[in-house]
Amino acid sequence: MTSRLLRFAASSLLAAGFATVAIASPTPFTPQPALTQDEEERTNIRVYEEASPAVVAIIAEDGTGSGSIVTPDGLVLTNSHVVANAGRTVTVRLADGREYTADVIGFDPGGQDLAALQIRNARNLPTLDIAPTNSVRVGQRAFAIGSPFGFENTFTVGIVSRIDPDDGTIQTDAAINPGNSGGPLLNSDAEMVGVNTAIFTVGREGGNIGIGFAIPVGDVRSFLAAVENRRVATTPQSGSRIPGSQPPQAVALNDPPVDGELGNGDNVLPVDNSYFDAYSFEGQAGQTVTLGMSSLEFDPYLILLSPNGDDIAQDNNSGGNRNARIRLRLPETGRYILLANSHQGGESGRYRLSLRSDARGNANPSPPRGNLLLRERGELRPGDLVLREDGSLYDVYRFEGREGQTVTITLESPDFDTFLWLLSEAVRPIAQNDDVAPGNTNSALQVRLPYTGTYFVWVNAFDNTGRGRYQLTVR
Repeated sequence: MTSRLLRFAASSLLAAGFATVAIASPTPFTPQPALTQDEEERTNIRVYEEASPAVVAIIAEDGTGSGSIVTPDGLVLTNSHVVANAGRTVTVRLADGREYTADVIGFDPGGQDLAALQIRNARNLPTLDIAPTNSVRVGQRAFAIGSPFGFENTFTVGIVSRIDPDDGTIQTDAAINPGNSGGPLLNSDAEMVGVNTAIFTVGREGGNIGIGFAIPVGDVRSFLAAVENRRVATTPQSGSRIPGSQPPQAVALNDPPVDGELGNGDNVLPVDNSYFDAYSFEGQAGQTVTLGMSSLEFDPYLILLSPNGDDIAQDNNSGGNRNARIRLRLPETGRYILLANSHQGGESGRYRLSLRSDARGNANPSPPRGNLLLRERGELRPGDLVLREDGSLYDVYRFEGREGQTVTITLESPDFDTFLWLLSEAVRPIAQNDDVAPGNTNSALQVRLPYTGTYFVWVNAFDNTGRGRYQLTVR
């Protein structure tokens, strides 16, 4: 089955050697004129040199993204999902290496994936010009600058592939990847024509396949006017920039099932032209949910997106009789988006969607007795969370700890080679272990906790073949 996705180093130098060859002929060497750079190459260089000084990397507690400086005193435009969980401040790093603290000053009140930052004590900073509204055309060249996977000030080139007739979303084949979010899409005059926000790709581990999306400058200008008039929202709003869609319909876990219908006039995934409806629900880190979609008229397909917009689970047939089912522990607290989709383009019909939260998967279980902080028996199986790096499955658990407390974490399985992770409240790795000893595929960690608060444990398989039962203990 091919899955689909809505999309959060040292360099080496090769030196060329030259050999001097003695030539018998007395004819003197005549230098040849250098080849002239073609017009496209000169345009690429000019756009990058003009725009890149005003493109910044944004470092938040739970991830990274990109942004554009739009005023000399340091107003920065980015995506809402880049800073939604960052608190009040983030770090902003300019192309020349300077770092600043920036305040998160607001989010788009209409629910667009836009946010504004104000760099502290900034003046005379480089800025990006914004293109006129409705000036972008299909077929024109498009340039993206951002920090994909943390590689800051990366420059990619493509064209404008499509403009959505309903909401103006710009589709481009310029390579956009996690970390580009919030960065600019530019025209040949180095003007911003959109804010990069999402991609579609194929395969859970897939990268960019040439389908990226940007919020058009008409919406950007409206948001900047709201910023100027101090009419921004203080928290992210409920809108969505899923291409071609209306804002997701809000539902609640354990509500009665939702009856819907896919067909002409619904949202369409650009990857395969399949129909989908979008729903949103609030979830808690560590909460176990079961999401089901059934239909007698077409083959259902489910896609779950995290609060940061990352694809974290997909399923086609785990519900039996071609029905879809996702069961997992939620990795973080926030608003999740569920796409009720068809397996193939053109499939249509009625469906039923259910969203359940298991009582035994409650994110705040009763405290264990004595020195035992956590004991869980579980199973890694299809439908669980998947690590993008290697496709291995994992489950998420949480516990509360104190600064200076020493904890021992053990993970045992009779069925697969285990891999154990301990992560901070900001979901950053603290420690990891593969084998507790040579020849023993169980895992163990002993860690002195660095702060008082919540910790996450990931029960992981060593590779993407790992499946089966396990027991996790935290003392």
